[in-house]
Amino acid sequence: MVDVAIVGVGLHPFGRYEGKSALEMGADAVRDALADAGAQWRDVQCAYAGSMEVTNPEAVVGLLGLTGIPARAVLNGCATGNTSLTMAAKAVESGEHDLAIAIGLDKHPRGAFAADPSVSGLPGWYGEAGLFLTTHFFGMKATRYLHEHGLTTATLAKVAAKNFRNGAANPKAWRRKPISEEEILASPVLNHPLTQYMYCAPNEGAAAVLLCRADQAHKYTDKPVYLRASQLRSRRLGAFELLSPSLPLETAPSPTVDASRAAYEEAGIGPEDVDLAQLQDTDAGSEVIHMAENGFCKDGEQESLLAQGQTEIGGRLPVNTDGGLIANGEPVGASGLRQVYEIVTQLRGRAADRQVPGSPKVGYTHLYGAPGTAAVAILST
Repeated sequence: MVDVAIVGVGLHPFGRYEGKSALEMGADAVRDALADAGAQWRDVQCAYAGSMEVTNPEAVVGLLGLTGIPARAVLNGCATGNTSLTMAAKAVESGEHDLAIAIGLDKHPRGAFAADPSVSGLPGWYGEAGLFLTTHFFGMKATRYLHEHGLTTATLAKVAAKNFRNGAANPKAWRRKPISEEEILASPVLNHPLTQYMYCAPNEGAAAVLLCRADQAHKYTDKPVYLRASQLRSRRLGAFELLSPSLPLETAPSPTVDASRAAYEEAGIGPEDVDLAQLQDTDAGSEVIHMAENGFCKDGEQESLLAQGQTEIGGRLPVNTDGGLIANGEPVGASGLRQVYEIVTQLRGRAADRQVPGSPKVGYTHLYGAPGTAAVAILST
């Protein structure tokens, strides 16, 4: 088995692009990643493309050049980006290919995601009628967590305000206007305790990551970033339940806990070694919960850490330095690779106004979706 390096990253900014398809956005992201590495499409030996809305995302290769490479589609809910990254990395690690690309793309309609009948067991009309949306699930989950650990809604507002500030410093973010904690708390309540500005929104965009054998990275870049771990776990019996989040059913840890522990073990490090993190912030409550589930603090400590500014860009552990989902929105297939794009940009020291000081060396990405699937990747210089 060989080590794997990331040598190129590309990002089509997330947002709304009338008249432009998800496949076209994906092709643009690939071209950016190739340009970043000084590589040509003809050099790429395999591709893994992920999307929620596009049934054949691997067809993006048709817009790049029909070179005959194996191109495969992946879908794993909000963990799709990590899955495409892992599959591309495994193709290199095993020696099957020397240069592989992971691609994520999506184009979602406006509005919240309805509960997927294949996940929830509910009929399709149930979500379409507004009787169960993902916003409901995250609202109930946040309500329970805040109650159990003595946290306040002011903490949720601090998370959202931080991410909007970070997004304002990110030229590729969708929402680039800072919003104060007071405005966030005063915005309409969608699902208690979460207000309008505490949620992300489905939107459109694409991202791509080019990977190669570590011993060949010098051919493409003088600043490779190494993939030290990439782990995915699904929910175990007794973990937090989709349809009954207010009941005390937790006899098993969240899949995030399982994935993070496996990633730390694979990388040979602990949470104290991480210099910056990208945590799934589908809503502000999720970022708070995931701080603990990924081992960065204990349950209930988040309020004091946020009050001290420890998750700010200049803090001990900057979280979601590009604005996260709250500022960027979430095209599901591309979201996880956007996280990788940001970590690579930071580790290379190229993040300009949002650059983490002190030459960060270890970055962490986390995804949670379905709900019931979690993924973690650890990258380093």
